[in-house]
Amino acid sequence: MKDVTKLFVVVLTFQIGRASVKPHSGYCVGTQCFTLFQDSFDYITAQDQCVEQGGHLMTVRSLESQDVLFILLGNFTGRFWIGLHLTAGCPDAAAELRGYQWVTKDSESDFLNWAPSFDSSCSSHRCVSVSQDDDFKWVQEPCDDHAAGFLCEYSFKEPCKGLAVAEGESVTYTTPMGFEAKNVPSLPPGSTAIQMPAETKYVCFSEQWLQAPWSCEIHEGGCEYKCTVDPKDAPSCYCPLGQAVNPANKVTCEVAKDDPCLSLRCAHACYKDGDTYKCMCDQGFKLGRDGKSCVDFNDCTDERQCPGENFLCVNTVGGYQCVCEEGYRMTSGLCVDVNECMSAPCEHMCTNTPGGYNCSCFDGYKEDPQSPNKCKLHCGEEECVAECDPNDKFQCYCPDGYVSEERVDHTVCIDMDECSFNYCDQGCVNTFGSYMCSCSPGYTLVGEYTCVKDEGETDTDAGAATSPNTPTVPLMPHPDPTRQPRGVTVGGLVGIILCTVFFIVLVVFLAHHFLSSREKMESADELKAPEGEAHGLRHVTHET
Repeated sequence: MKDVTKLFVVVLTFQIGRASVKPHSGYCVGTQCFTLFQDSFDYITAQDQCVEQGGHLMTVRSLESQDVLFILLGNFTGRFWIGLHLTAGCPDAAAELRGYQWVTKDSESDFLNWAPSFDSSCSSHRCVSVSQDDDFKWVQEPCDDHAAGFLCEYSFKEPCKGLAVAEGESVTYTTPMGFEAKNVPSLPPGSTAIQMPAETKYVCFSEQWLQAPWSCEIHEGGCEYKCTVDPKDAPSCYCPLGQAVNPANKVTCEVAKDDPCLSLRCAHACYKDGDTYKCMCDQGFKLGRDGKSCVDFNDCTDERQCPGENFLCVNTVGGYQCVCEEGYRMTSGLCVDVNECMSAPCEHMCTNTPGGYNCSCFDGYKEDPQSPNKCKLHCGEEECVAECDPNDKFQCYCPDGYVSEERVDHTVCIDMDECSFNYCDQGCVNTFGSYMCSCSPGYTLVGEYTCVKDEGETDTDAGAATSPNTPTVPLMPHPDPTRQPRGVTVGGLVGIILCTVFFIVLVVFLAHHFLSSREKMESADELKAPEGEAHGLRHVTHET
């Protein structure tokens, strides 16, 4: 058999990464295939769909390709995109293709078919469509319009000619592009053919038709039921219990009169070995110790399974799958690097790399350790200019570990000396925007600021601030090395609250005392006046 690996790669190139839309019809001639899609897209989306399937929008460079338009669009109305557009500037009547360009980024063409209404002004539409209604003339259209469909073009090598058909026979072809045809002059590699009424199957490879069963990785070897590899390492078809493979076409199944495999109870299939029958397993499995069961085999141990750069083999039950490595995606059968920066994953700057990307920050910022794709303010000096809102000069920001200070015409950020707040149990070194704690010999730093005595050490260090068993509790909670401390301690806050309450109670007491004294004095005055009237006291004067 021919090189099976090469055949697998040929089919993989056309099939992996296939877009979700399916062609309505197609036609192949020479080393090119053309497909018709009845999906309404704008020009850019239509081109992307063609690229995902391994081709591009159709180029109409000759009378032969113009004839293909008649074959594919002869029964359809509406406008269909082709691969002709104006990339930049204005149309130029003196230039090739009047300044327009094929999607293949060239202007070569032996055929011109512009509509009489061609607009040569700089405001002309930049994309081109064709329609049966105006004899497939090239009409300028807005690129963001949704046409009735589009046409794709594919190129290939080593084509196969159509199979010879005898009287009473017919052949149906299925191409890797996803369309079926009966009468086509040539077929691309990987195309399959079914010859009726014999139901014989073939696959196109290296300009020849190989009869089924072929490699089990390609369309199940052409088998009606399942394909496996016999003990002689040759692909073979097998059928469900009670059925046997047709000896003529070797792929279809028919009812078996006396199936010798029934008594073996094989998990998958059996084959004839001399005068006896034995069990065998599907491709991707190996026979168990009991000679009947089948165990999954890790196909990815064979490095030839997924050839090509940036491919990754993923083992599956009974087989494997070829996927792209992280940071790559399948395009035209190849694993192409994904430009992650297009999705703006970085807060500031993004640099695309093979299989990934790197984030970086503007001047005055550094990468946030908690979120590598984000940036935070950074100074790195004792004093820096603050980051202020351009619309509000009083709304300014400083990096962690800095405090703002207003100057005459601007605001600056000044590094705080966290060591002055006694965050560390023992030693402390101030750094720009942070601080570092250290311990005396015989102690171990725990939790970035607490010093704990090592086991077996005696308390000989007079400067140690902790006891052997109980670490010294700081006067206030320790912030992270880059957090700005609070301006008021917990003890200070409690003292302020107590003083405030005491002052309020004192004021209330004095007010109550003053009001009580006043009421007593007023009561005494009121009592004196009635007593004088009761005794009839009068002021008497003596005359001489």
